[in-house]
Amino acid sequence: MSVLDYNELTIEHFQNPRNVGMVKDGNGYGKIGEPGCGDICEITVRIENSIIKDIKFRVYGCAGAIATSSVVTEITMGKNIDFALKLTDDNVVDFLGGLPEGKKHCSLLAIKALHQAIYDYLINKRLVNEGTVSTQDQFNQLAEQTLREILQRAKQN
Repeated sequence: MSVLDYNELTIEHFQNPRNVGMVKDGNGYGKIGEPGCGDICEITVRIENSIIKDIKFRVYGCAGAIATSSVVTEITMGKNIDFALKLTDDNVVDFLGGLPEGKKHCSLLAIKALHQAIYDYLINKRLVNEGTVSTQDQFNQLAEQTLREILQRAKQN
């Protein structure tokens, strides 16, 4: 597949990606890989009062993976984490005006990495609020509560 198979907006985000790098004072980290194609996406965030104040990405992948990661950072910068948790691959594809059929899976990488970064932020926030856990069972319970919170937030209108 060549870059020529992508539309103008996708090529623009591929050639001039926004928010590349790592958030220096971040408080959430997510990393996802796609075994089928070898693409990897990392997202770091700085969240304050449930608002994504800064978000950056690093990706190893095709033009679609780079463009969709750039778009995810643009769409979610300054937004509430509830908005980010409801973001879907279809939202990203629609924002770009479509992707070649064989590249639509690329849009999931950044979304999954973002959701993982939000999970990381929330679980670390809980650890700070509730204090140090001393057993694996306590940590697993905290992790399960955090996952339930994320799923609940993602389902709310």
